[in-house]
Amino acid sequence: MAVVATAAVVPSRGAPLISGVVEVLVRDRWHKVLANLSETTLTLSCEEHAENAAFNGITNGSSFSAQSGIQQYPEQGSNSPNAGVRIAFTDLPEQVPEAIANKKRSVKVAKQDVGGLGISIKGGRENKMPILISKIFKGLAADQTQALYVGDAILSVNGNDLRDATHDEAVQALKRAGKEVLLEVKYMREATPYVKKGSPVSEIGWETPPPESPRIGSTGSDPPSPHFFSIHGDRKHIPLKMCYVTRSMTVADPENRQFELHSPDAKHTVVLRCKDSSVAQTWFSAVHAVTSELSTKIIGEVKEQLGKTGVAGSREIRHLGWLAEKVPGDLEKQWKPVLVVLTEKDLLLYPSMPRMREAWFNPTHTYPLLATRLVHSSPGKESPKPGVELSFATRTGTRQGIETHLFRAESSKDLSIWTRHIVQGCHNAAELTKEITTPCTYKKQKCLLAVHYEQGFSIFAETEDGVRSKPLLQQPYEKLKMSSDDGVRMLFLDFGEDEGDITLDLHSCPKPIVFIIHSFLSAKVARLGLVA
Repeated sequence: MAVVATAAVVPSRGAPLISGVVEVLVRDRWHKVLANLSETTLTLSCEEHAENAAFNGITNGSSFSAQSGIQQYPEQGSNSPNAGVRIAFTDLPEQVPEAIANKKRSVKVAKQDVGGLGISIKGGRENKMPILISKIFKGLAADQTQALYVGDAILSVNGNDLRDATHDEAVQALKRAGKEVLLEVKYMREATPYVKKGSPVSEIGWETPPPESPRIGSTGSDPPSPHFFSIHGDRKHIPLKMCYVTRSMTVADPENRQFELHSPDAKHTVVLRCKDSSVAQTWFSAVHAVTSELSTKIIGEVKEQLGKTGVAGSREIRHLGWLAEKVPGDLEKQWKPVLVVLTEKDLLLYPSMPRMREAWFNPTHTYPLLATRLVHSSPGKESPKPGVELSFATRTGTRQGIETHLFRAESSKDLSIWTRHIVQGCHNAAELTKEITTPCTYKKQKCLLAVHYEQGFSIFAETEDGVRSKPLLQQPYEKLKMSSDDGVRMLFLDFGEDEGDITLDLHSCPKPIVFIIHSFLSAKVARLGLVA
């Protein structure tokens, strides 16, 4: 199983926050990879380990390097993930001169004391393939010739025929070649797909924004970050800004050893497995801390991009982040990622992080906070999975009835933050709104019901000019003994009067008004310093 090593001290600037070997799920199989977590990025690498490398620059028959396969790769701080190596993704077939395609060439290479020939090879008789150059390390001997290409088949070394050689035989021939090496090669376009078959890391899909779709917080003139174009076949850089880190969502995890990363566009998922549950928790906590820190910065970036127009009818964003939402009636897929945005008056739900400005104005759901209640989910004693107890529900009164959403947070801190923001948002919306009105029928007369944050309930007779006359009924909140409804169109208010309940026909579902009354009362109680 994979072992993750963690540092017990605060890392220096630029050093990984945590690093070690984990397993990544690719095509239904687990593969060991080296993982490095920085303040912005998780990097997964399938690089040759130093203990498997020979000092003459050949590692286990698959690559040439300086002292080992690891040292030849660019350092963490390099400007590009493929800054130190040429591979099939950079030496594209169309970039190879047509004049040399499928023609034999002789190339002299002066092997270096450090770095050897500076190439990696693939293929061999056992693979039913010729010996192919799969990588050329920049700045080393082979690269300096400017005459070798990824995809070149090595036909002979110093006159020794390799056309029927096994991989190991080719390795030994290159080892014995001495300082001056004469390579007979032939470029084979048809072999390009083979040399592109890199490590499992190269098959990990991740978000790659097209040039015409700038990321939030960037201007159209900003060059794309190299981390978004992780074309190095043996290394995948995963930018963590607005990624969603969670557990037990897409893959069963009975041993509690896994965690998942979901891309901001909700199209890609990377599942990682650790040695045991404690190591998995260490990794999860570290990655979650990074994503949480980055998400606090995104609000300012969104505000800058949207300007004074706000988002989906609201003026400003108060809080945003990922939650897991329960999928109703779907036993196979119990939870799904959802981006939740709280503004000064609404709760907005998006299926993914909006990239373009227009997308912010089209959430999947928009719920007024004034008509929304927070409902805590009890931490059941028989919770089937870790984290289920960290859930809460929202209930919103709508014209169609009550809409309920069950959400799961990833930590107790997250749960506390979300519940506090929703409750405070509801109270702030009450103070901001002050009054709501709705047409109704009262004692067979067309009227207007007004519910005011400070003044309570008023019923006015409907007038043609819309000017309010003296109220037919007016009651403060203190007099309200009970409210109820039939769920269809009737609202009943009991003010303790002798005449009994006040019956109002709202001509539509009364739930929005019922929920708003509750929000006004809750906000008034909270303002007094009491618990609503």
